Amino acid sequence: MSGHSFPIKKTGLIMVDLTNDFLDPKGAYGRANQGAPEIAALPERIKPLVDLLRAKGGWIISAQFTLVPAKGGEPIISPHLKELRPFLGKGDFAPGSWGNSLIDMLAPADLVVEKVAYSSFYMTRLEWVLKKCGIERLIVGGIVTNGGVASTVRDAHVRDFDTTVLSDGCAAFSAATHNTAIEALKPVARVATIAEICAELG
Repeated sequence: MSGHSFPIKKTGLIMVDLTNDFLDPKGAYGRANQGAPEIAALPERIKPLVDLLRAKGGWIISAQFTLVPAKGGEPIISPHLKELRPFLGKGDFAPGSWGNSLIDMLAPADLVVEKVAYSSFYMTRLEWVLKKCGIERLIVGGIVTNGGVASTVRDAHVRDFDTTVLSDGCAAFSAATHNTAIEALKPVARVATIAEICAELG
């Protein structure tokens, strides 16, 4: 599963939920003081890999959790999420909004997919665009390790993509939660560090 057989032009980095509403102090989570140092440190850690892929013709993919507006612009929020994050409201994670865009440090993405649940594949056009663009190898990072990242990695695995999860390119609200999630992904994906992948691609 080393992935050496895949040319860089068939390699895509999926960044899960590295958007302003999650990461920027002015975003939905920032305004509610919901964050973690591990999460805040991610963009800077993953940036060298983004730059390298961009320079060498790989694909930068942003999968962005979205709250779909319904009547009167009120967002459709699943009951479990409403309970977990009562601060979410109108305008948060709205399609096409500043809040729902990839953070400036990592932008622009080559492909952007709006998602409505944890997985970047569930009810999205991700699989379709990956096939159209000839992407066969996926590297996955972002937040949170035990949510969007784990679900995306498992869904990539069942679709036969060569999948690597970045052990230091994703984060959760606690280190213990992160480590447990990474351990649990070992049967379905290769686990590697950002530095290891940069060395291989470089």
